[in-house]
Amino acid sequence: MIEGKGMSEPQNIIAVVYDFDHTLSPQYMQDQTILPHAGLDPQAFWQSCTALITQQGYDQELAYMKRMLEHDAIRTLSNRDLHGMGAQLTFFPGIPDCFGELNAIIQQPKYQEWDVHVEHYVVSSGLEAILAGSEIAKWTKAIWGCQFDEAGGHISFPKRTISHTQKTQYLFRVNKHLLDPAQDVNDHVPEEARRVPFPHMIYVGDGPTDVPCFTVIKKHGGLAVAVYNPDDPTRRSFKKCYDLAHHADRVHFMAPADYRSGSPLRLILEQHLTEIADSIVERRRHAIAATRIAAPPP
Repeated sequence: MIEGKGMSEPQNIIAVVYDFDHTLSPQYMQDQTILPHAGLDPQAFWQSCTALITQQGYDQELAYMKRMLEHDAIRTLSNRDLHGMGAQLTFFPGIPDCFGELNAIIQQPKYQEWDVHVEHYVVSSGLEAILAGSEIAKWTKAIWGCQFDEAGGHISFPKRTISHTQKTQYLFRVNKHLLDPAQDVNDHVPEEARRVPFPHMIYVGDGPTDVPCFTVIKKHGGLAVAVYNPDDPTRRSFKKCYDLAHHADRVHFMAPADYRSGSPLRLILEQHLTEIADSIVERRRHAIAATRIAAPPP
């Protein structure tokens, strides 16, 4: 039986879910950590992964995890070593300060009176252990990514992979509050018992691999935002977002990946957070007013 099944939730939480590579960081996490540790050229490494995908039909995530395990300098690492590499990650401007600053908006008295608050989540096809050791970890409710198992204190085999289509299940995990991957996300939870309704969710991603999540979020009433690297001289990053927004109608907004106060992206996030918070307060006020029974006249 589902915990809380048949019980209504206050539904006073706003969730912002982020992709990582090229969304919170301008580079692939592997390019900043494992590959330089092993002395590998990122371009050559990713080309070798593409060969596995195109020539042997590998899934993208299994391809890069296999290639990593082919190198002694990587195969001898532990998950603890990967965790320690998280400190090497770089971020777009405004990260990680943005998380606390967005939280502060919802800490205004008019929202705190109704216990409204915001939570941040990251779901990535990169490595969870690296993200868990980064600066953003302390700001997140949960981080999900691919995992290696260990044997003899060294990474040994892919334990969990998250493809771009599988990322959508984690939106439902946030929605139903089934954050442990061991919990069956297909368990039925009535709408009124779901901790974070989809209209209270924002998904931030950067490109075609985020389309499944964008689609789920838009279909269920959440906000989909695509970000691009304004410093990309090739403009490929911009073109991906432009196609998502203009040609494919996959997202509500596109903006440069600048999370600093006053940037277009921050204005979008702040405005929508405020609108959701206001709607939560209004709904809860109406719910209380509807149950109030006036005292009989004296």
